[in-house]
Amino acid sequence: MKLQLPAIPEAERTPLVEALVAIIDAQQQRIQQLEETVQLLRDEIAILKGQKPRPDIKPSQLETPPPKPPSAEATKRPGSAKRSKNATLVISEDWLVVVPDPPVGSTHLRYEKYLVQDLVIEVKTTCYHRERLQLPDGSSLLAPLPEDVLEGQHFGAELIAYVLYQYRQCHVTQPLLLEQLQELGVDISAGQISHILTEGHEDFHREKEAVLTTGLQVSSYIGVDDTGARHQGKNGYCTAIGNDLFACFTSTDSKSRLNFLHVLQGAQPSYTINETALAYFKEQELAQAVVAKLSVEPCRFDSEAAWQVRLVELGITAKLHVRIATEGALLGQIIVQGVSPRLVILSDGAPQFDLLIHASCWVHAERPLARLVPYNEEHRVAIEQVRQQIWELYRDMKEYRLAPNPAAKPTLTARFDALVGQKNNYPTSIGQVLKEMCVHKADLLCVLERPEVPLHNNGMESDIRGYVKMRKISGGTRSEAGRRCRDTFSSLKKTCRKLGVSFWAYLKDRIRGRGQIAWLPDLIRARAVKECAAVLEEAVPV
Repeated sequence: MKLQLPAIPEAERTPLVEALVAIIDAQQQRIQQLEETVQLLRDEIAILKGQKPRPDIKPSQLETPPPKPPSAEATKRPGSAKRSKNATLVISEDWLVVVPDPPVGSTHLRYEKYLVQDLVIEVKTTCYHRERLQLPDGSSLLAPLPEDVLEGQHFGAELIAYVLYQYRQCHVTQPLLLEQLQELGVDISAGQISHILTEGHEDFHREKEAVLTTGLQVSSYIGVDDTGARHQGKNGYCTAIGNDLFACFTSTDSKSRLNFLHVLQGAQPSYTINETALAYFKEQELAQAVVAKLSVEPCRFDSEAAWQVRLVELGITAKLHVRIATEGALLGQIIVQGVSPRLVILSDGAPQFDLLIHASCWVHAERPLARLVPYNEEHRVAIEQVRQQIWELYRDMKEYRLAPNPAAKPTLTARFDALVGQKNNYPTSIGQVLKEMCVHKADLLCVLERPEVPLHNNGMESDIRGYVKMRKISGGTRSEAGRRCRDTFSSLKKTCRKLGVSFWAYLKDRIRGRGQIAWLPDLIRARAVKECAAVLEEAVPV
């Protein structure tokens, strides 16, 4: 039930009326939350009963067609400029086609090109007759297989790459992949497909871990996000880390700050008490007595077991103290591994990501206003006015990011303060959103000091979309090897796309062991150096 309050003239807005409007505002928002909760519970009960929940049908966009752009140029997407469509084609074979039975007296003028692209899919089975020799000492010697044949494999590199590509890139499920290959004539079982997808990929796992380590070392900022990830029938989480150079996905059972620090550090956790750790202890207001104990040598521990033993030796057993001490020690080791203490972590505002220098997404900061349900026209107008002010400031912040001007920083900061400090007649709804933005002022204005940091976290939400699509199609993983491969190939696939590397060519190159495509961490480092040089060149006056 939507309550519509009449407009209240300014002359009648007494303190009592203002208080009553605030109470009604709070009640309306609470009712909205309760209605959403009730509907979620109803849907859950329906699912438990084997029924379908209430469908969420979106309105058709065809009912209100968007206005036509003023010119055809406005409809073109970036990168759609005219180009030679055949410039990159490699001609496999040439055919000479002549006119059959030409009329008497005809004269040849020229040959006109007509290109036809096709795809050849066929099964190729090779039987190698390997010679075995009897040696003088009584032993025997077997002829080696050609270099293109994978050791211990009865499937070729092209087939293995195809299976990985179809499953990881095209999201073809294992049953459909099995059916497809068998229809093409490949003699393969479901177990063999599962083995190809999950086993024998240590080189890929090492490259993925190196991608994360190198990406963190060369980056001035990273975006982070998380989403659900099913494993062994239980709900978990996947943490995504990346920027324009790389992307890395890691699925775990929790999404705490402790878990995020483990993900940042990599496969093997280590712990170091240094200046970064001590600064974290101070920020988290860890008791001075505990800090004094932790500051005593030794300050480096190479395993979780050694760290836990150290905490017991120092008598640090309180749950809060153990958590803060562990977080600080993990953060200290991350800096030792080459991550800059001035690394900016851009997130949607989730508290577990608030480490080092934190930046918040403007889109997520404004989103609560877009979700408010106005209860009269005056309330709707007030919401739209505040939203318009936010996006006007956001637009000017974008212009500042493209062309930083130190003289503009005081003006933009003052506009932000005026925005979040304004008074309105709806303190429970609009005022609460503005208050939350004020609390995260430093995070939202991070771009004024670090213009390289985006104002939104859309990049990571886009990166994680492919992971979500795979989860919806294939569900969860059943083994640790399966979960690890899901994270590894999702990371490598997205990193290849960011670096302009064909994932299909990458898979074939790595499986054959040719090394013609450079190691992805090397490409990341080279791209970072190139971008840094370009920035320095722009900064130098002509």
